[in-house]
Amino acid sequence: MKRVKKSVEKNIGLNMVLPLALILALILASCSPTQDSQITKDKVFRLGLTQYAPHPSLDNIREGFLQGLEEEGFLDGKNIILDISNADGKGENAALIAQNYVAKNYDLITAIATPSAMAAHSAVEGTDIPLLFSAVSDPIFAKLVESLEMPARGASGTADILPLEKQMQMIRAFLPEAKKIGILYTTNEVNSQSHLETFTKLAPNYGFEIIALGVNGPSDIPLAVDSLLTQVDCVNNFTDNNVVNNLDTLLEKANEKGIPVFGSEEEQVRKGCIASESIDYFELGRITAQMAAQILNGEKVDEMPVRLISESKPVANADVMAALQMELPAEYTKTIEYLTGN
Repeated sequence: MKRVKKSVEKNIGLNMVLPLALILALILASCSPTQDSQITKDKVFRLGLTQYAPHPSLDNIREGFLQGLEEEGFLDGKNIILDISNADGKGENAALIAQNYVAKNYDLITAIATPSAMAAHSAVEGTDIPLLFSAVSDPIFAKLVESLEMPARGASGTADILPLEKQMQMIRAFLPEAKKIGILYTTNEVNSQSHLETFTKLAPNYGFEIIALGVNGPSDIPLAVDSLLTQVDCVNNFTDNNVVNNLDTLLEKANEKGIPVFGSEEEQVRKGCIASESIDYFELGRITAQMAAQILNGEKVDEMPVRLISESKPVANADVMAALQMELPAEYTKTIEYLTGN
């Protein structure tokens, strides 16, 4: 630029017409949308999608995300190349997947569930690779964003805000005499810690006491379940990935004792939980894909507010209700959706 400027200054006294024409042409060329739009149109973006565990609610997010990308005009093998990996519920796998995506310098990384999002956030730190997360209930608590309105830490996405008060109202309606709700949670899952804190604060308002037992991994669950079921009238399950992956163990032991287990979304109810105030996780994935399209079209992830998904619907498993000889509370007769097993 300095060389051009000197050339213009040198010739300005001899002939002003040519330099001015040249400058005008350069300005018009730089403002022309044709070249930029052609670059965007022809570019093939490389995307990495990392999912923390293979369970139905996270699978629904993934499928919703893939459908949402197609709806936004991004097709795998055409204008995007999509790399999908699953950490199988292991933190070390989530970290390796994220590091691999960063090493390949992908255009966008999307992480499903808090552990994968946190691993990806650590991996992209110091790079210009945008991170998009989904199913992170408390992204501030997980230190993924500075604020929901202005993330400012290289990441944004969708937060599944569990309707915990509606859930507690449902438990009270189903079990008017119950006093103690059991919670099984994984100590290193920040979503579960945040949910437990909120649920515990709500409990006195509805005459409940929370009995919580923390576990470190899958091997701890059988003994923890045995202990928990001796102390409670029912169990409420969050979206804890470790517990959801081992939900069969909890349900089998609870059914033997005739203790109802309430879930946090419809796939848990299909699996055998009695009822839930459920968020639509497929829709959560679609909304995440809409944000991905915005990023690929040039928007800055740091300036994209986190999308909060909190709308829920009550769902129940009629077979489980019959097995436990429980009736549907009158206030849910017009709104409940009955789900069948997988």
